[in-house]
Amino acid sequence: MRIKLLAFVFGFGLGTGLLAGPAMATPARDTPWLPEAAAYRLTLFLGNLTPVPWDELGRAWEEPYRGSEYTQGALDWLAGQSSLPTEPLTAAIAREDRAAVFGAATRLVSARIDEELDAALAAESPAAAQQAVRTARELYRAIEDHLAAADPEAARALGRAWLELSSATGSTGVLGAGATEPDLNAMATARVVVSDYLAANYRVADFAPRTALTAVPETIALSGRTVTLPATLPPGSDIFDQDPLPLLVLGFEEQGIDETDLPLIAYGDMLFDSPEIFGGPAREIGIACSTCHNRSDINQRFFIPGASHQPGAVDVDGAFFNPMFNDRRADPIDIPSLRGLRFTGPYGRDGRFASIRDFTRNVIVNEFAGAEPTPFMLDALVAYMTEFDFLPNAMLTGDGRLTEAAPEAAQRGAAIFNQPFDGLNGKSCASCHVPDGNFLDRQAHDIGSVTPAYEGSRGGALDTPTLLGTVYTAPYFHDGSMPTLAAVVNWFDTTKSLGLSESERADLTAYLEIVGAADEPYEDFDTENTPFRLAFAELTTFASTLDTLLPRRDAQHILLLTDTVAADLAADAGTMANLVARPEIYSLAERLAAVGAAVRADDWDAAEASWVAFQSEAQAIEERAF
Repeated sequence: MRIKLLAFVFGFGLGTGLLAGPAMATPARDTPWLPEAAAYRLTLFLGNLTPVPWDELGRAWEEPYRGSEYTQGALDWLAGQSSLPTEPLTAAIAREDRAAVFGAATRLVSARIDEELDAALAAESPAAAQQAVRTARELYRAIEDHLAAADPEAARALGRAWLELSSATGSTGVLGAGATEPDLNAMATARVVVSDYLAANYRVADFAPRTALTAVPETIALSGRTVTLPATLPPGSDIFDQDPLPLLVLGFEEQGIDETDLPLIAYGDMLFDSPEIFGGPAREIGIACSTCHNRSDINQRFFIPGASHQPGAVDVDGAFFNPMFNDRRADPIDIPSLRGLRFTGPYGRDGRFASIRDFTRNVIVNEFAGAEPTPFMLDALVAYMTEFDFLPNAMLTGDGRLTEAAPEAAQRGAAIFNQPFDGLNGKSCASCHVPDGNFLDRQAHDIGSVTPAYEGSRGGALDTPTLLGTVYTAPYFHDGSMPTLAAVVNWFDTTKSLGLSESERADLTAYLEIVGAADEPYEDFDTENTPFRLAFAELTTFASTLDTLLPRRDAQHILLLTDTVAADLAADAGTMANLVARPEIYSLAERLAAVGAAVRADDWDAAEASWVAFQSEAQAIEERAF
């Protein structure tokens, strides 16, 4: 299970776009956005979802985007920074007129760039001119990547104009020495290049109808030319691993078996961390199984506007990942833990899949638009995921009984947990969360937590979740609507008329917190066990499956491995604190890429030679401990 390090810029609209080559499962931190630029990119992203989430699109302009460094939303920010009217935009949003919103938002951002360039030319000091140009350039970022993809020649000319603008603003020097005045003629000339292009492409009175809302220049859109744009995430997205990182418990490791001796499991481990098995935007932005399920658990920080209603949730059958699978319902679910997966079937929140294999195929093909996985890929993924174990808990026996180490409140709570209640039709909490069955009954029940979709609907039954490890998986319920275990207890007490006293609710909560606890829930990093060393060990373990695949001449699965692991090795090299050793990791990535290149050329001797060289270099690096 890979640890994600720095590799991939996922900010929507960066001028550099996406990194070339295979997708990587490691995101890099986004540069902060100006409020109106962020709102514009959110408008494009949300406006391309079907149906358009209009409430959320309105909030994109009214509130700061999630994680913003600014305390104001775009509309309030503009009220204090600009003289431009925002009424055309807000009126279009109120009418839910998608085309009008696009036109008004595009014209507004373009006009803001010109407004700042006006300020730069009118500035009374080099410092003020420089600040205005920087602001204009940051606003230009909102359209830059789409412009570059659609009109690369113009993008280069505009890039030169921005450089000229920056260098012509003058300088205050150092303590007054070396000060230079702005070159207003040079600034005006460069400004014309930028403003004329904006006027022709982003300030037009009526934009041509667009199926997809993009920042592609209007002249290119009118030409009918096909433009391939990078799949990107909007401001406010977060696909980083949670911190602290969950501890991964694998059955074979606990029994002292090395993963390199289990090639099917090792290959499944690699697939679990590979965006290459998905299709569409998930693959391009670097999402893998492990993005949502950090080290078999959950990712409490995962968030994509329009697909997540809160961190740790995602609508996997919405419009973004696979339009073919779009159910046109806003129904994001709380990301479930995969710990103890082999014990927790059936699978899916409503238990619709009897087998892990069927569930996994649905995730790859339907939820994330991947190609049909081979039988070997499914075998490998299932073999790996069925090794996921629950976290050890010294206060709980294997058959679900509390040990003497459990506090008295939890002991009292255990009695309540096993007590029948009239409000539960004579059943107890333990009737569904069976202690000696890993605290579940492998059935689906309608407890009333799902709002009926229509009168007479029977779609509220949900699979009983385990209670093991739940202290670390908040929030709770399928939609994450319960923030704490205490809130869960209060909900049942209220909705099922259990009649619990305040102390009984506290005792029952204490019991749930002990059942859901663990001895060591998180990865313990130190000077010896660093994130890079863990990542390096896992990547080289993935590569070890070449010992099995190369003799079989299994080109398809070799290339899937080399494309995934070589890219991640190169990406992780950039995170190393040991700069001296960094070239060695890059070299190792090149060796693995050479294996893939040789396989593509059907040169198996060269592939074997590159693999031998990789093994030799990897061993030398491990012996030196980086």
